[in-house]
Amino acid sequence: MIMMEQIDVKSLILGTGEFGPNEISRLSKAIGKGRYGDVRQQHDEIKKRIASGSSDKRDLLVAGVLSYLLIQYDDALNFLGQLKNDGIAHFYIAQIHLAREDFKAAKASLEAAEKHGFDPVLCKLMQAGCIRQTGDIAAAEQLIRSVAREGATRAEYSYQMGCILSDKGDTYGALEYFERAVDMDPNHSRALFRLANLHNQLGNDDEAIRLYEQMLAKPPIYLGALLNLGLLYEDREQYGPAAFCFQRILETYPNHERARLCLKDIESSHEMYVDEESARRNKYVEQIMGMPITDFELSARSRNCLERANIHSLGDLTRTTEEQLLAGKNFGETSLKEIRAMLELHGLKLGQNLHQQRTTPSFRPEELTPEERAMHDMLVSDLDLSVRARKCLTRLGVATIGELVSRSADELLSVRNFGVTSLNEIRDRLRDRGIKLRGD
Repeated sequence: MIMMEQIDVKSLILGTGEFGPNEISRLSKAIGKGRYGDVRQQHDEIKKRIASGSSDKRDLLVAGVLSYLLIQYDDALNFLGQLKNDGIAHFYIAQIHLAREDFKAAKASLEAAEKHGFDPVLCKLMQAGCIRQTGDIAAAEQLIRSVAREGATRAEYSYQMGCILSDKGDTYGALEYFERAVDMDPNHSRALFRLANLHNQLGNDDEAIRLYEQMLAKPPIYLGALLNLGLLYEDREQYGPAAFCFQRILETYPNHERARLCLKDIESSHEMYVDEESARRNKYVEQIMGMPITDFELSARSRNCLERANIHSLGDLTRTTEEQLLAGKNFGETSLKEIRAMLELHGLKLGQNLHQQRTTPSFRPEELTPEERAMHDMLVSDLDLSVRARKCLTRLGVATIGELVSRSADELLSVRNFGVTSLNEIRDRLRDRGIKLRGD
C-alpha cells in the first residue's frame, strides 16, 4: 500500500526552515489535494505577522508566493516586490506579469531572477517565450536552441518549442512537443493549456475537456482555461459545471465582461437552475459527489473514523451531520475542521443533502473482488443513460453504480418522472455488466 505524503502546512508556511521550489511544490500539492482551507488560514496568519512588523524576508516570500497561488496578484506583487535581491521572488513576479500578459515586464523579472541565482536555464527558456510573444519568433527560437543541451530534457523546453512550431503554423508538430512536455510534467499548466486549445481547435472536445480539467487540479488556476472549459460545457448543455467555471472567473475578476455575459446567458436558460437540485443534474456534480475519501490527504484518525462510519465519498459526507461525526469514537474538533476544509474546496458542506437518505449497501465492500469493487466505484454517468434517467438518479442521490445496485426497482419507481422505460433502461445497462438491482 502506497502511503500519501503528510504535508505539514503550518510548518511550511509559518516555520523558519528553507522555503524554495520543493516547499512551494508541496504547498501547491496540498491545495490541490483538498487542503485549501488550511493553506488559506495559515496565509492569513502570516499576513497578520507581516502587518504587525514582526516578520522577516522568509515571511514576505512565503506570503507572496501563496498570494500568487491563490490568485491574489496585487498582494503577491506587494510582498514579493520588497525582496529586491531574491531570485525566487523575481521569478514569481514574472509569473504574475505573464498571467497579465505584460511580456516586457515578465522578461525583465526573469532576467532579474536569473541574475539573483534562480534556475538560469528555466529563466532563459521563459525569456524566449516573452520574446516570442512580442513577435520576434526567430530571436526566441535562437535563445531556446542556445540552451538546448541543458534544457532538452525539461518540460519547459518542449513547451517553448511547441509554441514556436504553433506560431509557424505547424499544428501537428506543436501537438507532439506539447504532449512531450505534459509527459515530462503532468502539472505543466501552460503546456496543458496549449494542448487543450489545439485539441479544441481540432474538434477533439473530450480530450480538450480532460486536459482543461487536469490543469485546473493544481493552482494557480488559469482563467483562460476556466473560460474555455465553461464554453465547452455550455456547448454540451452541461449548464451546472459551465456556470461554476464562469463564477470562479468572476470571483477573481468581477468585471470580466465575457464571463459575466456567459453566466447571464446560462441563468436565463429555461433548463438552468429549475430548483435547488439543478447543480446535481449534471456529470460534473456526480463526479464530485462520487469522489472517494481515499483520494484526499486526511489524517489517519479521520480516515479511520470515516471508514467506521461507513462514509466512503464526498456525497456521503453531504448526507451526514456534524453531530453524527462527533458522536463517532475518537472523532474530535480537529478531524471536523479537516473534513470541513476538504468539503469547502469543492463548494460542499456537511449535511447539505441530509434529505437524501444514505442507503446501506446490499454488499460488503471487503467481500468484493478488486474487479467487483472497481465496478461498484464507477459513476452512474458511465452507464450512458438517457437524460431523464440520469436526472432521476441524481434527484435520488445516487452517484455510483454501487449505490444504484443497492436500490430496488420500487425505490427507483418512487422518484418523480421515473417510469418503467427508465427502469428497463437501467436494468439493461446493468445486465450488460453482469449485475442487477437489489431484489431483481
